[in-house]
Amino acid sequence: MAAATTAFSFSFASSSSSALLRPGLAPLRRWRALTGPAPRAACSASSSPCSADSDEATVISGTKLANQVLQEVQRDVESWISVGNKRPHLTVVLVGDNPASHIYVRNKIKAAAAVGISSEIIVRPKDISEEELLDLTVQLNKDSRVSGLLVQLPLPDHIDERRVCNAIAPEKDVDGFHIMNIGRLCLDQPSIIPATAAAVWEIIKRTVLQGTFCAVVYLLIICEIEGIPTFGKNVVVAGRSKNVGMPISMLLHTDGEHERPGGDATVTITHRYTPKEQLKIHTQLADIVIVAAGVPKLITTDMVKEGAAVIDVGINHIHDPLTGKTKLVGDVDFEEVKKKAGFITPVPGGVGPMTVAMLLKNTLLVAKKLIY
Repeated sequence: MAAATTAFSFSFASSSSSALLRPGLAPLRRWRALTGPAPRAACSASSSPCSADSDEATVISGTKLANQVLQEVQRDVESWISVGNKRPHLTVVLVGDNPASHIYVRNKIKAAAAVGISSEIIVRPKDISEEELLDLTVQLNKDSRVSGLLVQLPLPDHIDERRVCNAIAPEKDVDGFHIMNIGRLCLDQPSIIPATAAAVWEIIKRTVLQGTFCAVVYLLIICEIEGIPTFGKNVVVAGRSKNVGMPISMLLHTDGEHERPGGDATVTITHRYTPKEQLKIHTQLADIVIVAAGVPKLITTDMVKEGAAVIDVGINHIHDPLTGKTKLVGDVDFEEVKKKAGFITPVPGGVGPMTVAMLLKNTLLVAKKLIY
């Protein structure tokens, strides 16, 4: 009897997406990975609108994805305090008068209030001594009112940032910068993941691929699959910072069946001393390009493979000759690269909003003591 062939559409729920990454379901993870990326014209709920006949990449809206995460955090916070637990509290120590740092901190505090997390900012002058800052950190470690603590970076040049990060109690370290949290991350153990790295990983997992053809027994279906495929894929991370590039690389290359599941990708790490032509060789082979180098227009259209996913973590303030004002741009030549890529994140509106959302998710995790 001839097999019937049917075409229809469906979506995996978030819980199903997570289930596919659990140990014991490796065949399903591999099947998802082999489905490959969606057609470049496809759009999703996490992307900006585009027409069916568009030849440009799907622009991933970090703002929309961040709102999803924040709604989940708000729901979990309400559930947590409804059974008598203490409301999570985030304390941010802000040193000096760096305008960008003040903006970032205000955004964190505003978002915390929106999800029901109480917060405070402790401001200290730029000439504070390292010992004074360390003493303040120790006091906040002991403060039972404080569930999550971070010291906003960068710090003035006379202060050792690594020493300050390691002074924060690892169980309160919402930034995930303490040596113990970084060590656990590198060992594929549950840890507090640095917020920017967690944001990139979450964007990859939550971006919906539409129009993928999947064969299941006798059925041919057109399905939506949550997550840009990473299993067996080539990934280039441009940037090797210990707070961003390195943890992103760890998340993407480690085993998806370990205690803290990774992406099972083949990851190449490049940095500022990688010659541009050498960088181009690597990026042209990459299914996913993640750029966190702090160099405007480092990635151009000739460096990107057709249909690749490009995630821009760069934050650069440049002079706009058209307006005479300063504007924020990433590390990718966005307007040109989006004509060739399959998926791309904008700056602003990409990784930035997700970073704030993941920081608040970390704050809830430490308040609930789900890591330590």
